[in-house]
Amino acid sequence: MPTFVLPHSEPEVPVNLTSNLSKDQLLSFPAFKQWIETLRHSLSTQKTQSHTFHSSPYKLRKIDIQSVDFFGGKRLGFVKLRAEVSNDDGEQLPGSVFLRGGSVGMMVSNDELSSVWLILQPDDVPEGTENEKQVILALQPRIAAGSLSMAELPAGKLDDSGSFSGGAAKEIAEETGLEIPASDLINMTELAIPDALSDSDERLQQAVYPSPGGCDEFIPIFLWQKRVPRGQLNDWRGKLTGLREHGEKITLMLSPLDQVWRHGGRDGKVLAGWALYQGLRQEGRI
Repeated sequence: MPTFVLPHSEPEVPVNLTSNLSKDQLLSFPAFKQWIETLRHSLSTQKTQSHTFHSSPYKLRKIDIQSVDFFGGKRLGFVKLRAEVSNDDGEQLPGSVFLRGGSVGMMVSNDELSSVWLILQPDDVPEGTENEKQVILALQPRIAAGSLSMAELPAGKLDDSGSFSGGAAKEIAEETGLEIPASDLINMTELAIPDALSDSDERLQQAVYPSPGGCDEFIPIFLWQKRVPRGQLNDWRGKLTGLREHGEKITLMLSPLDQVWRHGGRDGKVLAGWALYQGLRQEGRI
């Protein structure tokens, strides 16, 4: 089993690799780099006397890489590892980690996914009201959840033209003709979650962590609202029902805003988006 010492580690941290993974591949993997940098900084905050673990601080002792997945046979995609984090009293913190990365913001990387809370409203309704708002949900197979039709927020990325793209975005464009320019997106997680203010604060992403007990994935959630002619919205409401044509993988449905927490309640992104939207609305920030 190939082993190396993690650079700049104190105490020295041995890293045990799998046979199909090299030191350079791991150290250059963006998700690993971000995870180890974030963890190191969080461990360093224990030096502050007011920190809960100051009297018996935890340290990273060892990393065991358990398995890896490559995309297209070459690009490192997922890493499963176990990190040994303990204090001098022998107490350990749970350290099973699935690394897949997330998005540091759609304007920074064209390759990372984000989710968008897409709201449509008839243009004859008074502006500034919540009346008759509809949210677009995507239904698609999610094998990890054992589902062939999971209702969730549309996910995508910024393409080279500065528009929201991806499978769900393509379906939205095909079914409605709507294209979503990045300049119209509002980053709700950035508005709601404060950035680190000092070195004693942990430096987590301004994003939602859907499964922090075992995965590093983080997801910024954006808002896009558009007023459309009532007749057009009625046509879409009749068309976007969630029913799929034979063999169709992704389809769309419209959910009334006040019912979206029910229709998309299995998707953590829907519930996080709902909470962010309601909280920011109450504060008058969107």
